Amino acid sequence: NGNLDQVNDLEIARQRIAELEDRLAQFQSELVELREVASDYDRLSRLLNYESSRQNEDYLTANVIASDDPNTLLRTIMIDRGSRDGVTRGMAVVTDQGMLGRVLRVAAGASQVLLITDPSSAISARLQTSRTQGSVVGDLSGNLTMTFIPLTAQVNVGDLVMTSGLGGNLPSDMVLGQVTSVQQFESELYQEATIRSLNNFDTLEIVLIVTNFRPVDTSTFDDNNALDAEQ
Repeated sequence: NGNLDQVNDLEIARQRIAELEDRLAQFQSELVELREVASDYDRLSRLLNYESSRQNEDYLTANVIASDDPNTLLRTIMIDRGSRDGVTRGMAVVTDQGMLGRVLRVAAGASQVLLITDPSSAISARLQTSRTQGSVVGDLSGNLTMTFIPLTAQVNVGDLVMTSGLGGNLPSDMVLGQVTSVQQFESELYQEATIRSLNNFDTLEIVLIVTNFRPVDTSTFDDNNALDAEQ
């Protein structure tokens, strides 16, 4: 009888262990879900705070559904908003950490965004403190460079770089990044600064599309100049 009781106790213990393991697995699954919810909440809260700080702009939230297009050399992301949501080519895409890029292509339910780190991207910019103008371009390594900075301009490591709004293609005062180093070239008429974006382009999940800004159409002035040249 003693041996039988021991066998029964062992079987009961095994069943209890199995039940506890099942409950632990369930709790771990629920914990993962809660952490995801908390993470999404934090991201959305930061984006909401950013929206509140930019009162003159309207935003549309979008999820990132794909990264770089393997068929091209472009640095892009794909988002789940398109023409049926009011998205058009050229709209700025941002996070609370600053500008990500501009809408390059639009379909009914999705859009492709050209990132500011792409070599074909060039954005009119200025230093936040000195208001010095320049142009921020991407490069093949995925970094950013601010070019055409006058040699006489004071550029400091840590300076924030913002969109200038010159050209009328983008809203002004959107953060592009932070100066990490400055280079001067004796043979050139300008200096350059290496810029670090505050965004992590490898972990993008939720972004904002600026929907109420419309680029300024300057083609009319080009037509007028052409007419003046003919007269």
